[in-house]
Amino acid sequence: MSASNLRARKNGAANGNGAETNGHAKNGNGKAAGTVLSYAIPTEYGQAMDRKLDTHQSYEFGGPVGVSAMMIGFPLLMYYLYVCLWYYDGKMVHPSSVDDIVPFLHRMWAHVKDGAYPTKFACGTYLGLTAIQILFAWVMPGVEQNGLPVPSLDYAILPYKCNALASWYTTLVLAAVLHLTGLYRLPWLIENFGGIMTVAIFTSFTVSAIIDILARTVHYGGAPLRMSGVWVYDHFMGVSLNPRLGPIDLKMFAEVRVPWVLLFLISLSGTVKQYEDLGYVTYNMFHMLLATTLYINACAKAEELIPQTWDMFHEKFGWMLIFWNMAGVPLTYCYPVIYMTRSDPATYAFPLWGKVLMFVTLITGYYIFDSSMAQKSAFKLQQQGEYKPRGTFPTVPWSVVENPKFIQTKHGNKLLIDGWWQYARKINYTADWCQAFTWGATAGFNTPITMFYPVFFLAVLTHRCGRDFEKCAAKYGDDWVEYCKTVKWRFIPYVY
Repeated sequence: MSASNLRARKNGAANGNGAETNGHAKNGNGKAAGTVLSYAIPTEYGQAMDRKLDTHQSYEFGGPVGVSAMMIGFPLLMYYLYVCLWYYDGKMVHPSSVDDIVPFLHRMWAHVKDGAYPTKFACGTYLGLTAIQILFAWVMPGVEQNGLPVPSLDYAILPYKCNALASWYTTLVLAAVLHLTGLYRLPWLIENFGGIMTVAIFTSFTVSAIIDILARTVHYGGAPLRMSGVWVYDHFMGVSLNPRLGPIDLKMFAEVRVPWVLLFLISLSGTVKQYEDLGYVTYNMFHMLLATTLYINACAKAEELIPQTWDMFHEKFGWMLIFWNMAGVPLTYCYPVIYMTRSDPATYAFPLWGKVLMFVTLITGYYIFDSSMAQKSAFKLQQQGEYKPRGTFPTVPWSVVENPKFIQTKHGNKLLIDGWWQYARKINYTADWCQAFTWGATAGFNTPITMFYPVFFLAVLTHRCGRDFEKCAAKYGDDWVEYCKTVKWRFIPYVY
C-alpha cells in the first residue's frame, strides 16, 4: 500500500475547515432540499461513478418474479408461523394426506379468522402507537444532524431531526402510566397479537402503495431513481429516496420508531403477562426483555448516526423497507416471547452455565455492535466536520477512534481501516447476529419457529453484504481491491 494512499485522519473537516456552503440543491418538487458543502462533493471520477450507480444496473432479489414471490409469500408465512405457535405449540403443521389439503387450508383459515381478525382494539393499538410515535417525532426535543451528500440531489446534505431518545423515554413513561391506571394493560398487547399483526400487514401495504403513487406522480421524496421500468420490481425496491412528513424523514421514522418500539413493548407485554400468570419471570424472558431494551435504546441514543448509514443514503423507500419495518421486524422477531408466554418454562429453561453463556454472549455482541457502529459513524461525521459528541447513555468505551487510519479513494471518500474495522469489513454484522442468536435461543430449541430471527437475519446480512461489496467494487474500483487486501476478512477475523 502506498504511503500517499494510507493516511491518518486529523481533527477537522476533510479537504477544508468548517462547513463552506456551495448553494442549495432542489428536490423533485423544485424546493430546497438541503445545503451543498463544497468539500463534500466527490471528485469528477467519483461523480461519474455515482451517476452510474444511480441508474438501474441489474435486478436484485430474483428480479420481478423473486420480489413478487416475497410480497405474497412473506405475509402468508407470517400467518402460518403465527397459527403454528398460537394453536399448535410451535409444531410445524401440514396436511396429513393429499385428501387433507383442502380441509387443512380450511382449518388454517379458521384459525386466522379466530385469532388474527383486525378488531377495533387491534386497529386502535397499532395505529394509535404509530400516531403517538409520529407526534413524538414531530414535537419532542432533540438534535439536528446532517446526512451524507446525496448524489441524486446534486450532493445536497439533508437535515434530520433526531429526537428518538426523548421519544423512547416518553414512551416508557406513557406505557407505565397506561398500565398502572388500567387504561391499557400491557398483557393486552400480546393477548391480541394476531389482530395487531393483520393491521400491521395491511398498513404496510397501504403505506407502500401511497408512497409509490405519490413518488411517481408528484415526485414525493425526490424524482424517481434507479427505475427498471417493471412496476412490481420498482414498487418493491422503491421509487424515491427521501419522502418526508414535515420535519420527519419517513424512512428513518419507519426504521427506528415503529419496529423496535413495538418489539420492545411486545417483550415487555410478555414479561408482565408471565409474571401475572406464574408469579415470577424466567431468566429466558428477562433475557429477551433485556436484549430488546438494549437494541431500541441503542437505536434511540445514536439516532443522529443513522443518517450516515446505507439505508438513509442509498436505499429507496419501497415495499421492502416499509413492510419489514412496519410489520415484519416487530411481529416475527418476537416469536420467542409468544412461545414463552404460552408454554411451560420447564420446556425451555437453561442450566446456570447456559444462562451465563447467553448473558455474556449478548453483552459482548452488544458492545462490539454499539462501539463499531459508533466508530464508523463518527468517522463519517468527522469527514464532514459534523461530529459532535453527545454522551448519551450508555456511551461504551472505544466509540471513537482518535486519528484513525483510512484509505483515500479516487472517488473522494475515505475507507476506514482502524478500530474494529481493521479486523473485518462487516464486524458490526457479526456482532449483531450474535445478539440475534441469543434472542432466538431464549425459547429453547423445541420449535424452529422461535429461531426465525437469527436464521432469517443471517440470510439478510449475507445477502446485504454481497450487495454492498458489489456496489463498492463498482464505486471504488482499484481502491476497493486495495481495501480488501488490507481488511481481508468479511465477518469473522482470521476465519471468514
